[in-house]
Amino acid sequence: MVSILYIVATPIGNLKDITLRAIEVLKEVDLIACEDTRRTLKLLNVYKIKKPLVSCHARREEEGASRIVEVLKRGKAVAYMSDSGTPGISDPGAILVRRVRESGFKVVPLPGASALTSLLSITGYPSKEFFFEGFLSPRQGRRKNRLKELLDTGNGFVLYESPYRIIKLLKDIVDLDPERWLFLGREMTKKHEEYLHGYAQDVLKILTEREQIKGEFSVFVGGKKNS
Repeated sequence: MVSILYIVATPIGNLKDITLRAIEVLKEVDLIACEDTRRTLKLLNVYKIKKPLVSCHARREEEGASRIVEVLKRGKAVAYMSDSGTPGISDPGAILVRRVRESGFKVVPLPGASALTSLLSITGYPSKEFFFEGFLSPRQGRRKNRLKELLDTGNGFVLYESPYRIIKLLKDIVDLDPERWLFLGREMTKKHEEYLHGYAQDVLKILTEREQIKGEFSVFVGGKKNS
Protein backbone atom coordinates (compact mmCIF):
# COMPACT_ATOMS: atom_id res chain seq x y z
CA MET A 1 0.00 0.00 0.00
CA VAL A 2 1.54 3.31 -1.05
CA SER A 3 0.44 6.96 -0.97
CA ILE A 4 -3.32 6.39 -0.69
CA LEU A 5 -5.83 8.07 1.60
CA TYR A 6 -8.70 5.79 2.58
CA ILE A 7 -11.90 7.45 3.81
CA VAL A 8 -13.31 4.87 6.20
CA ALA A 9 -16.95 4.77 7.34
CA THR A 10 -17.27 3.64 10.96
CA PRO A 11 -20.19 2.46 13.12
CA ILE A 12 -22.75 5.06 14.23
CA GLY A 13 -23.31 3.17 17.47
CA ASN A 14 -23.05 -0.60 17.39
CA LEU A 15 -19.35 -1.42 16.99
CA LYS A 16 -20.19 -4.53 14.98
CA ASP A 17 -21.42 -2.33 12.14
CA ILE A 18 -18.02 -2.07 10.48
CA THR A 19 -17.16 -3.78 7.23
CA LEU A 20 -14.64 -6.57 6.82
CA ARG A 21 -12.88 -4.45 4.22
CA ALA A 22 -12.55 -1.55 6.65
CA ILE A 23 -10.95 -3.80 9.26
CA GLU A 24 -8.57 -5.20 6.65
CA VAL A 25 -7.48 -1.76 5.46
CA LEU A 26 -7.07 -0.39 8.98
CA LYS A 27 -4.69 -3.27 9.73
CA GLU A 28 -2.62 -2.56 6.62
CA VAL A 29 -2.24 1.23 6.53
CA ASP A 30 0.78 2.99 8.01
CA LEU A 31 -1.17 5.69 9.86
CA ILE A 32 -4.74 6.31 11.01
CA ALA A 33 -5.97 9.90 11.10
CA CYS A 34 -9.12 10.60 13.06
CA GLU A 35 -11.48 13.25 14.37
CA ASP A 36 -10.93 12.17 17.99
CA THR A 37 -8.12 9.76 18.85
CA ARG A 38 -9.89 8.64 22.05
CA ARG A 39 -13.07 7.63 20.21
CA THR A 40 -11.15 5.90 17.44
CA LEU A 41 -8.94 4.03 19.89
CA LYS A 42 -11.98 2.39 21.49
CA LEU A 43 -13.02 0.95 18.12
CA LEU A 44 -9.50 -0.13 17.19
CA ASN A 45 -9.04 -1.91 20.52
CA VAL A 46 -12.16 -4.01 19.89
CA TYR A 47 -10.59 -5.33 16.69
CA LYS A 48 -7.04 -5.51 18.10
CA ILE A 49 -5.69 -2.97 15.63
CA LYS A 50 -2.54 -1.13 16.73
CA LYS A 51 -1.47 1.75 14.52
CA PRO A 52 -0.03 5.24 15.02
CA LEU A 53 -2.84 7.82 15.36
CA VAL A 54 -2.92 11.48 14.38
CA SER A 55 -5.69 13.99 15.10
CA CYS A 56 -7.51 15.74 12.25
CA HIS A 57 -10.60 17.34 13.75
CA ALA A 58 -12.91 20.04 12.40
CA ARG A 59 -11.37 23.04 14.16
CA ARG A 60 -7.85 22.28 12.90
CA GLU A 61 -8.56 20.25 9.77
CA GLU A 62 -6.30 22.37 7.54
CA GLU A 63 -3.35 21.71 9.86
CA GLY A 64 -4.18 18.02 10.09
CA ALA A 65 -4.53 17.78 6.31
CA SER A 66 -1.05 19.28 5.82
CA ARG A 67 0.46 16.69 8.15
CA ILE A 68 -1.27 13.86 6.31
CA VAL A 69 -0.10 15.14 2.92
CA GLU A 70 3.47 15.05 4.21
CA VAL A 71 2.99 11.42 5.27
CA LEU A 72 1.64 10.54 1.83
CA LYS A 73 4.66 12.20 0.22
CA ARG A 74 6.80 9.65 2.05
CA GLY A 75 4.99 6.82 0.26
CA LYS A 76 2.77 5.88 3.19
CA ALA A 77 -0.89 4.81 3.23
CA VAL A 78 -3.31 6.64 5.54
CA ALA A 79 -6.86 5.89 6.69
CA TYR A 80 -9.15 8.66 7.92
CA MET A 81 -12.06 8.06 10.30
CA SER A 82 -14.50 10.53 11.83
CA ASP A 83 -16.08 9.78 15.22
CA SER A 84 -18.96 7.84 13.66
CA GLY A 85 -20.56 7.28 10.29
CA THR A 86 -19.13 8.42 6.97
CA PRO A 87 -16.53 11.23 7.00
CA GLY A 88 -17.54 14.39 5.15
CA ILE A 89 -21.26 13.85 5.81
CA SER A 90 -21.87 16.43 8.59
CA ASP A 91 -18.45 15.37 9.84
CA PRO A 92 -14.89 16.56 9.11
CA GLY A 93 -13.18 15.13 6.03
CA ALA A 94 -14.02 17.38 3.09
CA ILE A 95 -11.04 19.70 3.55
CA LEU A 96 -8.70 16.75 4.00
CA VAL A 97 -9.94 15.08 0.81
CA ARG A 98 -9.52 18.28 -1.22
CA ARG A 99 -5.98 18.90 0.03
CA VAL A 100 -4.89 15.33 -0.61
CA ARG A 101 -6.36 15.27 -4.11
CA GLU A 102 -4.84 18.69 -4.93
CA SER A 103 -1.47 17.25 -3.90
CA GLY A 104 -1.86 14.53 -6.50
CA PHE A 105 -2.63 11.55 -4.29
CA LYS A 106 -5.36 8.95 -4.65
CA VAL A 107 -8.41 9.02 -2.37
CA VAL A 108 -10.43 5.82 -1.95
CA PRO A 109 -13.78 5.56 -0.09
CA LEU A 110 -14.64 2.58 2.09
CA PRO A 111 -18.45 2.69 2.36
CA GLY A 112 -20.31 1.67 5.46
CA ALA A 113 -22.54 3.01 8.22
CA SER A 114 -24.46 6.26 7.72
CA ALA A 115 -27.22 7.68 9.90
CA LEU A 116 -28.70 9.32 6.80
CA THR A 117 -29.22 6.18 4.74
CA SER A 118 -30.09 4.06 7.78
CA LEU A 119 -32.92 6.42 8.70
CA LEU A 120 -34.24 6.75 5.14
CA SER A 121 -34.30 2.98 4.72
CA ILE A 122 -37.03 2.57 7.36
CA THR A 123 -39.20 5.66 6.80
CA GLY A 124 -41.23 4.03 4.06
CA TYR A 125 -40.94 7.31 2.19
CA PRO A 126 -40.03 7.33 -1.54
CA SER A 127 -36.52 8.75 -1.30
CA LYS A 128 -35.78 9.66 -4.91
CA GLU A 129 -36.14 13.36 -4.06
CA PHE A 130 -35.00 14.64 -0.68
CA PHE A 131 -32.58 17.13 0.83
CA PHE A 132 -29.87 16.39 3.35
CA GLU A 133 -29.34 19.41 5.57
CA GLY A 134 -27.56 17.92 8.59
CA PHE A 135 -27.27 20.26 11.57
CA LEU A 136 -29.12 23.56 11.41
CA SER A 137 -27.86 26.74 13.03
CA PRO A 138 -28.25 26.81 16.83
CA ARG A 139 -29.54 30.38 16.47
CA GLN A 140 -33.33 30.39 16.60
CA GLY A 141 -33.84 32.97 13.86
CA ARG A 142 -31.49 31.37 11.36
CA ARG A 143 -32.80 27.89 12.18
CA LYS A 144 -36.42 28.83 11.66
CA ASN A 145 -35.75 30.75 8.45
CA ARG A 146 -33.89 27.77 6.98
CA LEU A 147 -36.63 25.40 8.11
CA LYS A 148 -39.21 27.51 6.29
CA GLU A 149 -37.14 27.39 3.10
CA LEU A 150 -36.85 23.60 3.35
CA LEU A 151 -40.54 23.09 4.13
CA ASP A 152 -41.55 25.35 1.24
CA THR A 153 -39.76 23.11 -1.29
CA GLY A 154 -42.40 20.43 -0.71
CA ASN A 155 -39.72 17.71 -0.63
CA GLY A 156 -38.61 15.57 2.28
CA PHE A 157 -35.39 16.40 4.08
CA VAL A 158 -33.11 14.99 6.79
CA LEU A 159 -31.72 16.85 9.78
CA TYR A 160 -29.40 15.91 12.62
CA GLU A 161 -29.99 17.31 16.10
CA SER A 162 -28.67 17.00 19.63
CA PRO A 163 -30.83 16.04 22.64
CA TYR A 164 -30.34 19.59 23.95
CA ARG A 165 -31.98 21.28 20.96
CA ILE A 166 -34.45 18.70 19.65
CA ILE A 167 -37.43 20.31 21.43
CA LYS A 168 -36.54 23.74 20.02
CA LEU A 169 -36.31 22.24 16.54
CA LEU A 170 -39.67 20.50 16.84
CA LYS A 171 -41.34 23.65 18.18
CA ASP A 172 -40.10 25.58 15.14
CA ILE A 173 -41.47 22.92 12.78
CA VAL A 174 -44.83 22.92 14.60
CA ASP A 175 -45.02 26.71 14.34
CA LEU A 176 -44.48 26.48 10.58
CA ASP A 177 -46.40 23.31 9.73
CA PRO A 178 -47.89 21.36 12.70
CA GLU A 179 -49.21 18.57 10.47
CA ARG A 180 -46.00 17.84 8.59
CA TRP A 181 -45.12 14.14 8.97
CA LEU A 182 -41.91 13.30 10.82
CA PHE A 183 -39.83 10.19 11.42
CA LEU A 184 -37.21 10.39 14.18
CA GLY A 185 -34.41 7.99 15.03
CA ARG A 186 -32.81 8.29 18.47
CA GLU A 187 -29.67 6.41 19.56
CA MET A 188 -29.71 4.53 16.25
CA THR A 189 -28.08 1.04 16.35
CA LYS A 190 -27.39 1.39 20.09
CA LYS A 191 -28.91 -0.46 23.02
CA HIS A 192 -31.68 2.08 23.65
CA GLU A 193 -32.47 2.95 20.04
CA GLU A 194 -35.94 4.32 19.43
CA TYR A 195 -38.04 5.45 16.49
CA LEU A 196 -40.93 7.91 16.61
CA HIS A 197 -43.20 8.99 13.79
CA GLY A 198 -46.33 11.04 13.29
CA TYR A 199 -47.39 14.62 12.75
CA ALA A 200 -44.96 17.22 14.07
CA GLN A 201 -47.32 18.37 16.81
CA ASP A 202 -47.81 14.79 18.04
CA VAL A 203 -44.10 13.95 18.10
CA LEU A 204 -43.41 17.19 19.98
CA LYS A 205 -46.02 16.25 22.59
CA ILE A 206 -44.41 12.84 23.12
CA LEU A 207 -40.95 14.28 23.75
CA THR A 208 -42.03 17.26 25.87
CA GLU A 209 -43.75 14.85 28.27
CA ARG A 210 -40.42 13.15 29.06
CA GLU A 211 -38.42 14.15 32.10
CA GLN A 212 -35.13 13.75 30.27
CA ILE A 213 -34.08 13.32 26.65
CA LYS A 214 -30.87 11.48 25.83
CA GLY A 215 -29.12 10.53 22.60
CA GLU A 216 -28.51 12.07 19.21
CA PHE A 217 -31.42 12.41 16.78
CA SER A 218 -31.76 11.90 13.04
CA VAL A 219 -34.93 13.57 11.79
CA PHE A 220 -36.76 12.96 8.53
CA VAL A 221 -39.31 15.62 7.59
CA GLY A 222 -41.73 14.34 4.98
CA GLY A 223 -42.76 16.26 1.90
CA LYS A 224 -46.10 18.05 1.58
CA LYS A 225 -47.67 15.12 -0.27
CA ASN A 226 -46.97 12.86 2.72
CA SER A 227 -48.04 15.26 5.46
